[in-house]
Amino acid sequence: MRSNAARTLSILLVVSALLLGACGQAPSGSAATPSTSSGQGAAQTATSSDAPTAVASNTAPTAAASTGATSGDAIPIGIAVAQTSNVALLGQEQVIGAQIAEEFFNKKGGVNGRPIKLVMQDTAGDEQGAINAFNSLINTDNVVAIIGPTLSQQAFSADPIADRAKVPVIGPSNTAKGIPQIGDYVARVSAPVAVVAPNAVKVALAQNPNIKKVAVAFAQNDAFSKSETGTFQRTITETYKLELVTVQQFQTTDTDFTTQATNIINLQPDLVIISGLASDGGNLVKQLRDLGYKGQIIGGNGLNTANIFPVCKAACDGILIAQAYSYELDSPVNKEFRDAYKAKQNKEPPQFSGQMFAGVQVIVEALSALDKTKKLADMDLATLRTELNKQILAGSYDTPLGKISFTPEGEINQEQFYVAQIKMDPDGANGSFSFVK
Repeated sequence: MRSNAARTLSILLVVSALLLGACGQAPSGSAATPSTSSGQGAAQTATSSDAPTAVASNTAPTAAASTGATSGDAIPIGIAVAQTSNVALLGQEQVIGAQIAEEFFNKKGGVNGRPIKLVMQDTAGDEQGAINAFNSLINTDNVVAIIGPTLSQQAFSADPIADRAKVPVIGPSNTAKGIPQIGDYVARVSAPVAVVAPNAVKVALAQNPNIKKVAVAFAQNDAFSKSETGTFQRTITETYKLELVTVQQFQTTDTDFTTQATNIINLQPDLVIISGLASDGGNLVKQLRDLGYKGQIIGGNGLNTANIFPVCKAACDGILIAQAYSYELDSPVNKEFRDAYKAKQNKEPPQFSGQMFAGVQVIVEALSALDKTKKLADMDLATLRTELNKQILAGSYDTPLGKISFTPEGEINQEQFYVAQIKMDPDGANGSFSFVK
């Protein structure tokens, strides 16, 4: 009897162990719980609310994963800008513009009552960072569209990835020649440098008609700066027939500009034009002034940020910079954007924030228009992305930049441009952009 009892007990123990094991292990082929982490390589995800609920996949998502779900969940829109690196002085302003736009449009009902959710990816300051960010947004976060990256140099590397995946891209600050031509899914709300930059030269000559000799300096490792300096040089030599006395080159990572500044000053130019980014450009301005240059300075679009004030301080005073945005524009949407920005930042909104807000607005309004004709919830992600791209290009938008639309190629149609001059406080601690009338 002891033997039979022992055998019975042994069998019961084995069965119990098998049952417990079965309860603690998912059946073969069952779906794993999706991860909410979407970091990939150098890119790190930071959402303004909860992470998207769509399952990460490198294959085409199902209809249920199209916009987080079909039940009215928030629609994910990708924001891929530089939150770190030397480019962060520009990217930080773009993040602020995006956050203001998200709150603004959700308060107004989002996309026909359905909220939007911005998914942030840090591109840092190089091409690989932008590539990583775009891959994460497309394949892991399942966004319907992407606004970014910060630099044109990054756009030439990352935008083709989105174009091949048929994901709409809006360039918020990519003004180099050739951006819209990257692909059918690439557009921009940032007017091309060839249209904007010459306005600063025109104003400089109006302020000082005696300008004859011009020196140019540009960041040779940045696609936008190379494109912009070409525009400036043609404007100087062909449009205004001025003498170009030197072209100095530098890197966006440089901090010592003694050689370039000395070479410029020795040629006694009446005007210096700098195409670079905020940190390097601001340092070159400071070192020019420290070495005794007293003439006019024009800064390119990369210097178009109050974040250069701590870099060149009092030496920033007087710099002329052409603008695609003015906080003084008299329109209802710009007033609302300006008020919202000032309430959060206690200063006037800059161009990079205004352009980012406009980028978000374009996508929100295009989604809303599309939803009225073809319900978003009825489309799978691939179809939605394609239809959204068509709607973006077909629409017209009243934004803080003014009324804009797009050519079939994705180039922005914008009518209003400006020139601002930096005015620094006597102590050099603070300053502002004053628009030239």
